[in-house]
Amino acid sequence: MPDYPVKPLDLTGLKTYPLKSRRSKVGVDELAGISQPGGSFKDFWDKLPRVLAAQDLRELVERVQKARSAKHALLWGMGAHVIKVGLSPLIIHLMHEGYVDGLVLNGAGIIHDFEMALVGQTSEEVEEGLGSGEFGMAEETGHLLNRAITEGVERGTGLGEAVGAFLDQHKPQFMKKSLLWTGYQLSIPVTVHVAIGTDIIHMHPQASGGAIGEGSHRDFRLLASMVGLLHGGGVYLNLGSAVILPEVFLKAVSVVRNLGNPLTDFSTANFDFIRQYRPRKNVVERPVTGSGRGFDFVGHHEILIPLLVAALLDS
Repeated sequence: MPDYPVKPLDLTGLKTYPLKSRRSKVGVDELAGISQPGGSFKDFWDKLPRVLAAQDLRELVERVQKARSAKHALLWGMGAHVIKVGLSPLIIHLMHEGYVDGLVLNGAGIIHDFEMALVGQTSEEVEEGLGSGEFGMAEETGHLLNRAITEGVERGTGLGEAVGAFLDQHKPQFMKKSLLWTGYQLSIPVTVHVAIGTDIIHMHPQASGGAIGEGSHRDFRLLASMVGLLHGGGVYLNLGSAVILPEVFLKAVSVVRNLGNPLTDFSTANFDFIRQYRPRKNVVERPVTGSGRGFDFVGHHEILIPLLVAALLDS
């Protein structure tokens, strides 16, 4: 049997303390409750455990409700997936209820919103069309959206207003399902931020790089103005944008502060189904470092966002 240079530690002299004297993270007051059959949403909401993400979500809801009551800015950045999984009616309802002072979309967002307004359906199967070269080649999407952008930019608007105005002019069958049309109707700014080549409408011959770039830059400047309004109690929420909107938001924050607005004491939140670097850094952490609060939630959009909306309206 080998003679090791060390021996098992003798634990006889270990010091202990009474369990009740220890500060613990979870006690009976934080435990979940059982909702009664047929009970209200508020009953369910109040019985969520007061720990971790459940408590964070409760605090975010309170901050959004407080911002609405105090008329501080509420800005919603959304990736296209939020629209694709059927959540536009919920956001539209929040727009009517005063919970949205500005919408921030990427280029794919206007595509899915426009298609839904036009024909009542969207989101093609990429694999089915990619092999034959038919992916992204829907005639109306490519022709009409590029027309809307070009006409709007010629009038001096950004991309969001351009598409909203086009829908309002032509009144497609399902326009009331459109975020862009609703924003246009309610005078809620909708900004659109595009990377050239990322969206299917850029493949069509009607696409004008000049108009897309000019309109997107106008929308960036409009977003920067809205971001400045977050100072002192506003909330910015990023729903499902992994790259474009977190980068654009961070630059808008820098511009606002460079021009003399301290932009402090506001909240940010990210909702996505996986944790990703840019939303975490550019939304949740960097903009509110030293002042404010950032929240990060992981879960399927089609479950988590309806929960957030219901809490805002009914809690």
